[in-house]
Amino acid sequence: MRIEIRRFDLPLTRPFGISRGTSLSQRTILVSLGAGDVVGHGEATTNDYYGVSEAGLIEAITAIVPILQGWAPGPPEELFDAIEPLLAGDAPGSGVRRFALCAIDQAMHDLWGKLQEQPLYSMWGGELADLPVSNYTVALDAIPAMVENLRENAGWPRYKIKLGREDDLEILAALRAETDVPFRVDANAGWSFDRACELVEAITRFGVELIEQPLAVEDDRRVAELAKASPLPLFADESCRIVADVDRCADAGFAGVNLKLVKCGGLTPARRLIERAKARGLAVMAGCMTESSVGISALAQLLPWLDYVDLDGAYLLAEDPAEGVSVDHGIAIFPPAGTLAANGTGARLIDPSAGLIATFDG
Repeated sequence: MRIEIRRFDLPLTRPFGISRGTSLSQRTILVSLGAGDVVGHGEATTNDYYGVSEAGLIEAITAIVPILQGWAPGPPEELFDAIEPLLAGDAPGSGVRRFALCAIDQAMHDLWGKLQEQPLYSMWGGELADLPVSNYTVALDAIPAMVENLRENAGWPRYKIKLGREDDLEILAALRAETDVPFRVDANAGWSFDRACELVEAITRFGVELIEQPLAVEDDRRVAELAKASPLPLFADESCRIVADVDRCADAGFAGVNLKLVKCGGLTPARRLIERAKARGLAVMAGCMTESSVGISALAQLLPWLDYVDLDGAYLLAEDPAEGVSVDHGIAIFPPAGTLAANGTGARLIDPSAGLIATFDG
């Protein structure tokens, strides 16, 4: 097994703001696993909120290299269950080991699917029919800039509106004047309980279909109370990281959860999280960071089992080091079925020599 680690700064087409701050680019780490001429790719971004630095991410990935070098490719779930205990024990608030596991798990799945000459969704019994459409995310900015952003990206079937400021209602009013398309609202834990109570009723007049992470994680105990006041379903994002969080979110009063591959540790735990959420009667949304097409192509394999999806991460980039599953005005475009490009996650590096920082040969 050959292991390669790459580092990229992914420039965004425009500033991306949420309630916690604004970014102009995203640092990401790609992991590639090669068996002969067949290579699988995985990805994990850095993230200050989850305590994931570039150095910590590379260190955690490198620590698993000896095990990966000895892996005779087989069902990725088996290796995941062997690796996961070795990456347990993150410090409170840190997700660096889970993010590292995500990059490795994605690469294992991509390689395994390519070796089996099948797309992952097909190996799991899924079909590309009646898939949920993706929203386009209108990042938090000055209101005129948010209106311009929406205008420049007209034609999407859903828009996710980032909120978390005093002028949230003014933002929604300005954007609603531009389109009749349904909105999804994401406060990124930016509302106090009292502010959320004021807003959950008021925003219904703007054609909002769901509210994502209205409160800080430490206020989850008040979600049930907020849900009683809200005509709209409340979805957990920051409050739902791993499979074990699903029951807590269901008990707290959330109507659904938003999984992200980096938060939970990759495709293996994501499928388990979906199964548990469905068993608890929760709707399932999947979201992304501002990832390249490596991470987006992996996430797209879960589409047949999702109720909602936010798949626009790579679309927001000015430059993408990879290609695979793309998104055209909310519709996921997979590589043609029956071609080599469709196998695994469908991810492919545009320039395999770019970004390479470490190589380990088994």
